[in-house]
Amino acid sequence: MRARTLLALAALAGGACASPPSLLKPDAARLAAVAPDSFLVSFETTRGDFLLKVHRDWSPLGADRLYYLFQAHFYDGARFFRTVDHFVTQFGLSGDPAVDAAWKERRIPDDPVLRSNVRGTLSFAKGGKDSRTTQLYISYKDNSRLDALGFSVVAQVVDGMAVVDSLYHGYGEGPPRGAGPSQERIAKEGNAYLVKEFPKLDHIVTTQVTNEWRHR
Repeated sequence: MRARTLLALAALAGGACASPPSLLKPDAARLAAVAPDSFLVSFETTRGDFLLKVHRDWSPLGADRLYYLFQAHFYDGARFFRTVDHFVTQFGLSGDPAVDAAWKERRIPDDPVLRSNVRGTLSFAKGGKDSRTTQLYISYKDNSRLDALGFSVVAQVVDGMAVVDSLYHGYGEGPPRGAGPSQERIAKEGNAYLVKEFPKLDHIVTTQVTNEWRHR
């Protein structure tokens, strides 16, 4: 355990000296880098804090992408724009149209589904095969039906699930199923659109990778 702790501390000490990776012009080498075997991410939100643990062996390509995005603080300011009771809360459009445009076509291939989409797990949202980019969702219930559709779990909420449960859910689904936020308009207009038309949405204040473990 001491060796693993030292590895985690060493990783953090090394990362503290590095500048955050770019969001508008992603660095190819850092984007291709292998993430730690697991890492913890703290979320500060307008409802409180929660803690997420990412597992690379659950979804390797997904974990690598998340490691870059969290280091770059992609999700700071992002709204939980689709929160549906007894289903999921979805986020991952940054709120900055220029940033979202830079990531729109940066898709990663699907990973095999090795864990079920049970309550508290986090997966990438996607619109088809090999279409993962930046959008994520956390399951509010056991959504095992999503497993067969190729939604690969990459992380789990390990503390603060009550905060996730409390996120504002009054707007429901977006078009065409409901009258909630439009993903197309978020991408084009950013948080200005959400603040004006959906002011009650909760959002992420900041995220921080707090611990890393490399066992190899």
